[in-house]
Amino acid sequence: MAARWTRRRTLGTTAALLAATLGLAGCAADGPQDVDLPAQAEAALADDVVTQLDEAVRSAMAATASTGAIAGVWSPWSGSWVSAIGTDATGSVLTSDMTFRAGDVTRMMTCDVLYAMVDDELVALNDSVVDYVQGVPSLEAVTLLDLCNGTGGIGAYEPVVGASWITNPERVWHPLEIASFGVGQPRSAVGTEYRDSDSGYVLLGMALERASGQDAAELYDRYIFTPLGLDNTTLPGTRPALPGTDPLHGYRILSNADGSLACDAPLDVSTLSSSVGFTDSGVVSTVTDLGRYVQATAVGALAPESAEGRWSAPLPVYAGAPAWFTTTGGALQAGSLVGQYGGLPGYLTAAFADPETGMTVVVVLNNSTASAQVIGDLAFELAAIASKAPAASGATAPEFGLPWTAQQYHDSINQTNICR
Repeated sequence: MAARWTRRRTLGTTAALLAATLGLAGCAADGPQDVDLPAQAEAALADDVVTQLDEAVRSAMAATASTGAIAGVWSPWSGSWVSAIGTDATGSVLTSDMTFRAGDVTRMMTCDVLYAMVDDELVALNDSVVDYVQGVPSLEAVTLLDLCNGTGGIGAYEPVVGASWITNPERVWHPLEIASFGVGQPRSAVGTEYRDSDSGYVLLGMALERASGQDAAELYDRYIFTPLGLDNTTLPGTRPALPGTDPLHGYRILSNADGSLACDAPLDVSTLSSSVGFTDSGVVSTVTDLGRYVQATAVGALAPESAEGRWSAPLPVYAGAPAWFTTTGGALQAGSLVGQYGGLPGYLTAAFADPETGMTVVVVLNNSTASAQVIGDLAFELAAIASKAPAASGATAPEFGLPWTAQQYHDSINQTNICR
């Protein structure tokens, strides 16, 4: 049973007011809850908008050697578009309800759980991680909020061990073991600068498990998946497996002995242990579930009281980043959009939503050979197209714009050249 989506007449309600009207703050749910989200026009997006969206995805597929993609775009004032494009490597046609690895969108979920547990008085934002996780005494100055915001000064494990996920996908990692590859790196300042750290989100997940006495999958179900009716979203067990019973298959193109790519032999890397991502990037979902999730999080539909101001003090994603590209609360902020993007073997995934209008974009490509930056660029291109969608009959298009054009990111994507 899906959550009932309560329709709103206007799109301009702020996230804070919305959270206050729901009366859901900090409450775990026994079943799907009424969730107040922007009223969605029932029609499909206009044909010319759909053509632009479809061409953008196909262009990115060509640039990344992806055989398939699944995308969803929801412009509440205009309409929606959900599409599965292409095939898997065997030629089987894709469907839009296939499951795949959600990647770094998991980070937002982990922070959602943190804030909900603060409201339930199970933890405090300024608790030290060492209060809950043994074996990391050097992190006494790092708080749970630091881990959520990426300000714990901790390195990342993926650059160190990520290659082994291709050569040894059957391996199951203990969370502290895999996090240690980031913890052991030279530290940066705590609390003042952002550092992209998968280790930090794994440690945060361990802390929340210890504080609650529940495992991470149960916490996601309790605070996110069940309240939002995300029936096709889960944190799988650690046993190596496909991402679901009807999955989008994902691929990686390996290098030949001479350094060239083996373009005629993409490797199916769909089977993997979720332990490589855990509470950083381990969740499995669908396009429609991720769309529902990222929109609800962006507009504050399940926001606990403790999460007020969650997005209010962002930091640059990297030195010299545009002023509109920042991060905090487990999410990236790109212009007015809130969301995440990233990659795991076989999948590049992005999900973003606008807090004021509810405009939402989710997209996954089924080849992870290219940099994850490509999927972020594609999400931003799709968002720029969707932001200009005309109003449906009887609706009014919001005053809404993004600090980039679709063409800018289209050109950026086309600089990628995997097997073409």
